[in-house]
Amino acid sequence: MSTATVADPVSSDVVAELPPLSGATKMGALLESYPGAQRALFAKYHIGGCRSCGFQPGETLAEVCARNENIPVEEAVAFIQESYQSDASLQITPEDLVKLREVSPNTKLLDVRSREEHEAVAIPGSHLVSQELIQVIFDQWNKTDPVVIYDHQGNSAMDAAAYFLGHGFVETKCLKGGIDAYSLDVDPSIPRYRLEIED
Repeated sequence: MSTATVADPVSSDVVAELPPLSGATKMGALLESYPGAQRALFAKYHIGGCRSCGFQPGETLAEVCARNENIPVEEAVAFIQESYQSDASLQITPEDLVKLREVSPNTKLLDVRSREEHEAVAIPGSHLVSQELIQVIFDQWNKTDPVVIYDHQGNSAMDAAAYFLGHGFVETKCLKGGIDAYSLDVDPSIPRYRLEIED
């Protein structure tokens, strides 16, 4: 059975379409434009992963760079934009997921949300990720089959996709916008929901 990758490659002008990014950009605005920036900054510079190296939404990128060993702002900007392009290349739109499942029925769909969320609403045919399932996947699944990972709104599935790619699942993608976008764009029968954060 053949596999197919439907997601379009990222064009070189993806970053050019985003709002400008400079040392004067406030961190709150930066994270809105570049959702993966905090993960990228932590991976390269250990910024934003804990209280001691965290930052406030009102701080500028230049201020954050200055108090973290005077990282050159231009270097940080280039790395954030490069990471954005890399993240974008791992994403698949809800529409392209539907096409992928049509041409590659062996596509695996993994849900990294909580058990409660999965039991309340899920994309048909998806599996809730657990430690037990991960063991089965690593032991038994074909590493060349397409794997698409989704969460609620596309915020945390990227880390899971990177984890699977790192373990040799070469056709792993992350569902852009999560199950919320899937409901909006291709299957309105899937109820949308909001997570209530308890204090």
